[in-house]
Amino acid sequence: MAAFISRILIAFGSVGLLAMTAIIGWQVFGRFVLNSSPSWTEQASLILMIWYVMFAAAAGVYEGFHIRIALLEEKFGERARPLLRVVATIIVIVGLVLLVYGVQLCWAVRSNVVPSLGISRAVAYIPLPLSGVLMALFALPQMLTGRQPGHHAREAGVE
Repeated sequence: MAAFISRILIAFGSVGLLAMTAIIGWQVFGRFVLNSSPSWTEQASLILMIWYVMFAAAAGVYEGFHIRIALLEEKFGERARPLLRVVATIIVIVGLVLLVYGVQLCWAVRSNVVPSLGISRAVAYIPLPLSGVLMALFALPQMLTGRQPGHHAREAGVE
């Protein structure tokens, strides 16, 4: 199930990056060709970036995107397990902090409206608590075993 969620997060991040690129392309076209830049494009692309970066970060915890962590495991093998557990514990803590303070932030800005979009500012920050929960859940097996959650499946060629 975690692998499926991770794939969805990566797909969402890819679509978000493409959408943001299209929005910025439209903004540039409007500014330099039409001499009238759309007012909504900058805020929309920033909100999309928050969404796809936070969810890609959560997927990165599961997939082991961070090259330093992968290098530690490759270079030191079993000797790296205690360090990987410490890193995983830190990730769990960061995830829980994102959950708690992300919910508080969303609640605090719920009545603020993004003027060019007409939506609550909280919409921009919803990924913080959601990705925090996912990071903590993805890092929990790392904390218990000292290995990345999908580590054995990747070695065997099974996901």
